Amino acid sequence: MKSSVSRAVVAASVTVALGLTAACGSDKDSGDNGSGSDDKKSSGQQAKQKPAEQKPAEQKPAEQKPAEKKSTALSAADLEKAVLAKGDLKGYKVEKMSAEDMPSQTVPADPAACQPFADMFMFATQPSAKARVGRIMTGPDELDATVISLALLAHEQPDAEKVMADLRTATKNCTAYEHADSKYRDVAALPTPKAGDEAVSYKVVGLIEGQKTPMSFTVVRSGSTLAAFYSINLLKPKKFGVPAEIVEAQVKKVQKTQGA
Repeated sequence: MKSSVSRAVVAASVTVALGLTAACGSDKDSGDNGSGSDDKKSSGQQAKQKPAEQKPAEQKPAEQKPAEKKSTALSAADLEKAVLAKGDLKGYKVEKMSAEDMPSQTVPADPAACQPFADMFMFATQPSAKARVGRIMTGPDELDATVISLALLAHEQPDAEKVMADLRTATKNCTAYEHADSKYRDVAALPTPKAGDEAVSYKVVGLIEGQKTPMSFTVVRSGSTLAAFYSINLLKPKKFGVPAEIVEAQVKKVQKTQGA
């Protein structure tokens, strides 16, 4: 398992996410423009005509906001359509991530409060995803050693929401952990992107090839689909982070596939 983890780290596996927060519009009730029917004339003479009967204003039924639409899990074929591909972002190279670098089984982390991070490191989740696809991306600058790994995870929406909640809780309760014979330290939350329906970002410092290497993760939920991104730079460990353009492009493509 350790070799699999190491390959995935060096290849750049896991984390983040995106999305555009849906703005909620508020309905404004129009004011009552009706005028009184028994106004007196300004001439001072009494009106001889019988005042018209005043009809009660019609009450419009209160408009109720539609219930939030719950998305169902995308199929593996849908994920293949939704994941970033060659040509989607100019200059970026995109390669498929091998199944070997995305093991489906999970390995216990110590302490257990850090389990969501240990799972996401391999693009795994609890509850398990219905389907997964993974990609490795490198940028147009050949001198930039940053490698981005991303994955799309298909869930039923309640399960996707639980995964996000568990990750968010872990950013508050986990600062260091051991997993699959590897140690990770200095776990801390990072600013989240305004993407998808919700997002979680955090960093982890691992020991890779003898040096402390920061890794940044971002996971974005769009409906029932999780877009997870992971960034690492082995040559310049302090330079890491998932480019916003990758997050934005991936979230848009997921939303298009979902018909959002």
